[in-house]
Amino acid sequence: RQTAHWIAQMQAGTVVAQVSDAGTPGISDPGYLLVCAALAAGLQVEALPGATAFVPALLKSGLPADRFVFEGFLPHKKGRQTRLKQLAEEPRTVILYESPHRLERLLDELAQHCGPQRQISVSRELTKVYEETLNGSVAELQQIFAEKKPKGEFVVVVAGKD
Repeated sequence: RQTAHWIAQMQAGTVVAQVSDAGTPGISDPGYLLVCAALAAGLQVEALPGATAFVPALLKSGLPADRFVFEGFLPHKKGRQTRLKQLAEEPRTVILYESPHRLERLLDELAQHCGPQRQISVSRELTKVYEETLNGSVAELQQIFAEKKPKGEFVVVVAGKD
């Protein structure tokens, strides 16, 4: 709803910078709406490289990083199972974002659709004090998180289908 305000400001000559305290604006973030509106209004958009959690998570996963697909957050309800079935067949490494209260559900769904032996990596709090990355099979990480309450925002990296 503030998009129109910022577009008007830019059209009046104000230089606007979009920043985020949680990664790169526009990557699994509503900041892309401002970019789309600015482009539609014929305004110039500049982008600077910034921090995004999925790059270090991918590198720390030990999974192939030459070809990957970034999915961000999966739908919460409608279309979620369909998308998971599609991703289970994906030959490239798949990168997902997940919240702590849905991580165990996602691990259960990955076990169902990808199989319990599919290799995954779960990273949390990247570049922060409590940074942690766990690599293993879906079954191994299900067991770990059944005993350890998930805290923080998660990046889940899933091996592509062989």
